[in-house]
Amino acid sequence: MRFLRRSTTDSATTDTETPDSEAVEVQAKAYTPGKGKATPKRREAEAKRRGPVAPPPTTMREAMKRNKELRKSAKSDPEYKAKQRNAAKERRERMMAGEDKYLLPRDRGPVKAYIRDLVDSRRNLLGLFMPLAILVFVALILPYPEVQRYATLLCTVMLLGMIVEGVLSGRRIAKMVRLKFPNEAVKGTSVGWYSFIRASQIRKLRVPKPRVSPGDKV
Repeated sequence: MRFLRRSTTDSATTDTETPDSEAVEVQAKAYTPGKGKATPKRREAEAKRRGPVAPPPTTMREAMKRNKELRKSAKSDPEYKAKQRNAAKERRERMMAGEDKYLLPRDRGPVKAYIRDLVDSRRNLLGLFMPLAILVFVALILPYPEVQRYATLLCTVMLLGMIVEGVLSGRRIAKMVRLKFPNEAVKGTSVGWYSFIRASQIRKLRVPKPRVSPGDKV
């Protein structure tokens, strides 16, 4: 009887001690020992992956050479080429649309936009300047003196008419610009020359594209 009683006590003791040992085991598994050092930052990890950083250039020649190599390696990348093409296409479209940010300095500002609208709203004799130049070139190539003589006479008359039209149109546009922008310092020669250059271009080749059609009121 004593033996049985003792065994009962031992078993109770064992049962009492078992949960504590299991708790210790669970705690041991859940415990993560410290690394002993701080976790590296993302920038440091990326730099370590890339390798050692090259020292900065000591001379201007070395810096130019390194920049040239970087540009060459970037240009060989197909993604870089695609991005460059898309960026150039977007700049071209915005420039043709007349956005000031993408225009040349000579074409920026509301005054220049108004001059372009005044020129584009009329049909000008100056618009035949480039076709006339091509006609003269072809006439000079042909081995017919009579054709060359008539072509020269026609070109002379047309050029005189273009000059007269350009002067009169420049004065008219300068007057309208002064009325539209009284606070702006408008120079007649500058306005006249800008309108002359705009009018002498073929309408489809004008940059930026015309916003008005011939006959529209500006």
